[in-house]
Amino acid sequence: MVQVCLNGSRSAADGAVVPLSPEELARSAAQAVAAGATQVHVHPKTPCGRDTLSPRVLAATLEAIRSRVRVPVGVTTGAWAEPDPAARLARVRSWSVLPDFASVNWHEPGAEAVAGQLLALGVGVEAGIWSGTDGAARFAASPLGPRVLRVLAEVTDPDPATAEDSARSLLAALGPAHGRPVLLHGEEGGAWPVLRLAGRLGLGTRIGLEDTLFLPDGRRASGNAQLVAEGLVQYGSCRRSS
Repeated sequence: MVQVCLNGSRSAADGAVVPLSPEELARSAAQAVAAGATQVHVHPKTPCGRDTLSPRVLAATLEAIRSRVRVPVGVTTGAWAEPDPAARLARVRSWSVLPDFASVNWHEPGAEAVAGQLLALGVGVEAGIWSGTDGAARFAASPLGPRVLRVLAEVTDPDPATAEDSARSLLAALGPAHGRPVLLHGEEGGAWPVLRLAGRLGLGTRIGLEDTLFLPDGRRASGNAQLVAEGLVQYGSCRRSS
């Protein structure tokens, strides 16, 4: 499984290649799926480019993307989009159009309440476990752990020289992860080393403009489709050599 992460918390300052509006996101998702992505992860944006959990914006974004692709589509519930835990939970409860799955960062205040609400709505939960946080320990003790769709092992180390070691440490901290599938990915300079490690370990992974703006050789990517195509090459070569 190679998931495409279309935009993340990036903004127009990161260049015109980053999709922000529902129409741009739908076009980029279609191109990425055509390149081989099997799932889509997106951060719905307000007209001014800020991440939001607004039911109106989320509905418009999901409907636009689903008009172009037939693969599962997931969204963020990151605390930066709604810092107050009670308000974040209320936002999720107000969603009229539901994603197929949503990522919940387990180290954030209110994470288990949000995850529980998503499960009650029939939305799959990606348990986001970030390196450098207590997320792995919290998840290990969580009664919701066996019910999540998958674990999203997120390596926040951006250094290409150390990101793989950070990824291995995170996987060790996760342990059996309640027996749930693991999707492993990195970010910025660590994105490609961690993707290759995922290939060697046979784990799901993701790539896209949320995680990196650049190809492995340092060239700026033309878009999500190019990142996905190169990600599949890198992942496949590591699988064959492992």
